[in-house]
Amino acid sequence: MIDLKFLRENPDVVRESQRTRGEDPALVDALLAADEARRAAVLAGDNLRAEQKALGKKVGQAAPEDRPALLEGAKELAQKVKDAEAAQHEADAALDAAQRAISNVVQEGAPAGGEDDFITLETVGELPTFDFEAKDHLELGESLGLIDMERGAKVSGARFYFLTGFGAMLQLGMLQLAAQKAMANGFTMMIPPVLVRPEIMKGTGFLGQHAEEVYHLEADDLYLVGTSEVPLAGYHSGEILDLASGPKRYAGWSSCFRREAGSYGKDTRGIIRVHQFDKVEMFTYCRPEDADAEHQRLLAWEREMLAAIEVPYRVIDVAGGDLGSSAARKFDCEAWVPTQQAYRELSSTSNCTTFQARRLSVRYRDENGKPQTAATLNGTLATTRWLVAILENHQQADGSVRVPAALQPFVGTDVLRAP
Repeated sequence: MIDLKFLRENPDVVRESQRTRGEDPALVDALLAADEARRAAVLAGDNLRAEQKALGKKVGQAAPEDRPALLEGAKELAQKVKDAEAAQHEADAALDAAQRAISNVVQEGAPAGGEDDFITLETVGELPTFDFEAKDHLELGESLGLIDMERGAKVSGARFYFLTGFGAMLQLGMLQLAAQKAMANGFTMMIPPVLVRPEIMKGTGFLGQHAEEVYHLEADDLYLVGTSEVPLAGYHSGEILDLASGPKRYAGWSSCFRREAGSYGKDTRGIIRVHQFDKVEMFTYCRPEDADAEHQRLLAWEREMLAAIEVPYRVIDVAGGDLGSSAARKFDCEAWVPTQQAYRELSSTSNCTTFQARRLSVRYRDENGKPQTAATLNGTLATTRWLVAILENHQQADGSVRVPAALQPFVGTDVLRAP
């Protein structure tokens, strides 16, 4: 959630952020009103409690004949205090709801608009040209014994699949390479739980606009995560971190689950948009003043991984209307998919500033020893969708696929051929 102090001092900035996202700027005024009402309720309650305390002393010092009237007044005052406390609880709840309704403040410089209004920051690598008819990733995956969509659907339904043989090895190798790169850059590797409590899912911002994307197990009131960002964000919830020596960095390897609600008919072929996939996700806790530099570091590490799988890609600055509610700025890396003649997202990195940490009460001590809200960032190092770009960009005329050199030690071969 956004910082109330910042909101009070910069309401126009928050209104402009809402407009950049395509969201309602009137929510800013609603939050300011809720904040004022809550502060008024607190003041009223404090004044009544002070009056009650003073009356209590007066009763203790009063003559016997004066006490009945004073006690009657104390009884009435006690009810007023009780009513004031109830009003304060209502004001607290209203403030919390109004604060959660507003997304993170979009960082200055991020483009306005929706999904198609991104800015291309850089294009890397040459687009492949083939002197044969290129196959898409699913045709390659099926012909080489790497992907089995038919049996995935038989076992689990639409948008599920089996990775088989070298298909499984290719994914495991890619994720293992990502894990090694993460460790080499100071990340602590984690295999987190993939079921989390409601307060953790809510704290990361995934139960707002995108709640319909999340699988909920009603019997246990637990949520399946769509990214290990969620459990890693909750890892230090309610704690005060030591960030004196720099950011805390974690890399989570997990299976991820998304309902893909509202995407019927979109990317139904193959493994571009599926309900279950694996991913290595970077996650950082740092001081807010270090967040921008850390964001660039996460992007650089993503680019190292893309270089390792040898695919052409571009880096885009995502527009405000296409940001998740927690992100103040997001950069996507999109790889070229030859059969679609288009770039498709492979990784993204988001600077969530203090938005998630404020919800989850993750703090650090400043140079004066005073607790302050930390910043959080996340970024994808590798995920199942990367197989699409690897297979299509490295296909050869005989129907085989060359394995990028960095993955060959993990996969156990330099070329994928039909079994």
